[in-house]
Amino acid sequence: MADVDLLVAGAGGGLAGALRAAEGGADVVVAEANPHYRRGNNTAMSTAMVPGPGSRYQRAAGVEDSPERFLADVAAKTHGEADAAVAGTLARVGAPLVEWLADRVGLPIELADVDYPGHSVRRVHTVPGHHGSALLRGLADAAEADPRIDLLVPARLVGLERDGEGWRVRLRRPDGDEEELTARAVLLATSGYGADPDLVATHLPEIAGAAYHGSEYATGDALRLGGALGAASTTLDAYQGHAGLSAAARTLVTWTTVMHGAVVVDTEGRRFGDETVGYSEYAAMLAARPGARGWVVLDARIDAATRGFRDYLDVVEAGAVRWADTVEELAGRLGVDAAVLGAELADAAAVARGESAVDRVGRRRVAAPLEPPYAAVEIVPALFHTQGGLAVDEHARVLDASGRPLGGLYASGGAAVGMSGHGAAGYLAGNGLLPALGRAYRAAEHLTSILTQKEIPA
Repeated sequence: MADVDLLVAGAGGGLAGALRAAEGGADVVVAEANPHYRRGNNTAMSTAMVPGPGSRYQRAAGVEDSPERFLADVAAKTHGEADAAVAGTLARVGAPLVEWLADRVGLPIELADVDYPGHSVRRVHTVPGHHGSALLRGLADAAEADPRIDLLVPARLVGLERDGEGWRVRLRRPDGDEEELTARAVLLATSGYGADPDLVATHLPEIAGAAYHGSEYATGDALRLGGALGAASTTLDAYQGHAGLSAAARTLVTWTTVMHGAVVVDTEGRRFGDETVGYSEYAAMLAARPGARGWVVLDARIDAATRGFRDYLDVVEAGAVRWADTVEELAGRLGVDAAVLGAELADAAAVARGESAVDRVGRRRVAAPLEPPYAAVEIVPALFHTQGGLAVDEHARVLDASGRPLGGLYASGGAAVGMSGHGAAGYLAGNGLLPALGRAYRAAEHLTSILTQKEIPA
């Protein structure tokens, strides 16, 4: 007889799995290595964005969407490289997930009023303030209040072996003390390997020199534990980068500025690519520029439109926004040639006014010309989280090299393969949290269907 039905390793997106499993009648233990997980894990550090194609929030806003449309966007962004089974499952679970987060967890879910690169409609759902700490707080509070869930914090999963039809797990406390328990199933929700410099250098050399903006506990635990059991791994070169990390505040300027019409220049005042292709792939582009840094240039209109984001407010409050009344003054504050900067802003403005179909760097959509007073924030490229990991099936079950499930072992989030294909260019806004929350949710449904002998959800 196992001690618990489910052991969840990781109290980020894994909490969605814990709550969903408890809702289905399972007894759950959540082991989390980070004592400060409420503010220091990748879920807490996210912008709380979850795609939910076909949700009631979209219908209320008059947005026509479906899992099929979302999958078409994923296929286009990844050039067909996304795992079809993984992407299909997540596309279908997105809408039920965001509605469950509102109805079961009590989160104030809303449809983000922003057009993000690669999404053909507005389908990204979030919470007020657009900050993952609020989302995680709701999940953690709900888990702590659930009598079927026990949280062990801090405790790190360091050992995993088969025990009859279940698993024997070994947990280690920071002082070195260890304890064992048995579980009928295990969900690896320990994030990816972004905090391991050697793994990053091996699999992500193009971004290895950039700042890492994620949990220090994302050290590839799932890869090591799963690999020791014969689990397969895939797309380890996939990641989410971000080109909009404030150099001074070390928090996000947010790419919403760009979608409202901001432009990005390098340390010489020159633009170097179409900013609307996506903030993930733009990180490597920025990393390749002189000094591996640049500037987001915006104006008062964009500043006002972005203040609903907690991250951007942190940038403002840190004094990282430089203001100027003229292009010449702004150029002086940035240390760039005024003529170069002025030409770049004029080129983008011509597209915004409809005078040009495309600007010098290939951008075709600029919301409005930038107007004085101007502002700029110095930015550096960052690695946020990895998107490759253990191979899983549509139920989030970990697979061995021959494609067979390792019975009762599940993986979610950065511990498992994502839906972004290879590299950074396939990443769509929200496609980090959707695998983290959605696959944990799906794993819990699969497990409880087995425990209760109910039909497995499609």
